[in-house]
Amino acid sequence: MSLRLYNTLSRKKEEFAPLKNNKVGMYSCGPTVYNYAHIGNLRTYIFNDILRKTLKYLRYDLTHVMNITDVGHLTSDADEGEDKMLKGAKREKKTVWQIAKYYTDAFMDDMKKLNIEIPDVIPKATDNIDKMQEITQTLIDKDYAYISEGNVYFDTSKFADYSNLGNLDIDQLKSGARVDEDSGKRNPSDFVLWFTKSKFDDQEMKWDSPWGKGYPGWHIECSAMSSKYLGNQFDIHTGGIDHIPVHHTNEIAQSECAFGKKPWVKYWVHGEFLVVDKDKMSKSSGDFLRLKTLIDKGFNPLHYRFFCLNAHYRQQLHFSFDALDAAKNGFENLKKKIIDLKDSKNNVETNIETKTNYETNFINSISDDLNMPKAMALVQNIIKDKELSNKDKLDLLYDFDKVLGLGFKNMKKEKIEVSNDIIELAKKRKVARDNKDWSTADKIRDELKEKGYVVKDTNDGKFEFEKI
Repeated sequence: MSLRLYNTLSRKKEEFAPLKNNKVGMYSCGPTVYNYAHIGNLRTYIFNDILRKTLKYLRYDLTHVMNITDVGHLTSDADEGEDKMLKGAKREKKTVWQIAKYYTDAFMDDMKKLNIEIPDVIPKATDNIDKMQEITQTLIDKDYAYISEGNVYFDTSKFADYSNLGNLDIDQLKSGARVDEDSGKRNPSDFVLWFTKSKFDDQEMKWDSPWGKGYPGWHIECSAMSSKYLGNQFDIHTGGIDHIPVHHTNEIAQSECAFGKKPWVKYWVHGEFLVVDKDKMSKSSGDFLRLKTLIDKGFNPLHYRFFCLNAHYRQQLHFSFDALDAAKNGFENLKKKIIDLKDSKNNVETNIETKTNYETNFINSISDDLNMPKAMALVQNIIKDKELSNKDKLDLLYDFDKVLGLGFKNMKKEKIEVSNDIIELAKKRKVARDNKDWSTADKIRDELKEKGYVVKDTNDGKFEFEKI
């Protein structure tokens, strides 16, 4: 089965066909580094990672770019509010540069803990100002942009397909516009390519430009960085569904007008929200869950990855600690079974057809718009299949984990620190068993369970502990 992805632009699943034979260019909207990433953000980056790993598993020659937004993203995705970087700097009484460095490092640390592969190129917005100015000048020269009250705006009325990606109602946008929204705009949906001192005089990050000293709008940043590293037309652009109506819509408008390529991006792939009590996770309230929050509550980061993999990326995922606890139990049970496979041998002769069917079904699952729940079901079926040797079960699981990213190869028994009184109880249990005093042995077993331990007898006449 060939790879099929749901394309937001066409609103249907499409067979994936790269622009250049087997070479794939993929761009993912990265974090705005003014605060920690919340677990809703991280769900999107897990989805990006699954797509990246799937493309590599299917042997595409992938170049994956993810930006770091360290300037220009206002508290509204449109052109309203305060620059998020400046807001973060004020909150913590630091410079915007210090804020950017600190939260970029924190984000990368979260990525590693979640087994998210680091993209091939990670450009920062502040390192690509020249490219943004170049595209802005091109749009002015082509009469798609205009200067008003010191700022440079994109004229959305000159791009006929402006509403296509988000299926927007332009008339409704016009009727709903506030009179005082931005007196410099010709149309309510126009957006800023370059801000000057006419807005946000306390902005720390400013650069010289042909239109005055200032800084870029958020949307031009992604067009600049993606084109710099992937060319003026590429295959896949990813992000959260909240990017569709404004950010990605504006990216398409400015890029297709500047570069003359249609479609600028062939496949637009968007992940759904993580929701808590029917609301999407958001930083704006100041009350959001970080990966560290989960770790502090006793969860492994891979418990959260496992939780995310059991829902399709285009479905809303409802978060609760009860649901995460269920995912933790599922992950730990899976881990125990995989460790048992490593520690034991069976004499089963593998049915080659059965093994081949698993390989085929896994490819079909990931190729069907990244159907992770179906892929995860295969993992459970492999473990209990009586027609596979343990070695072939592990071979399949290790192979599938190239996409799943759950760390199957690294799973091993954790060394448990056990107090002397627990060890003495276990010794008494062993003596009772040796003497066939099953009643005493069972009582000691139950006592150990109450203290949080399970004792397992080994083939060499010894015993080992498991923490429960």
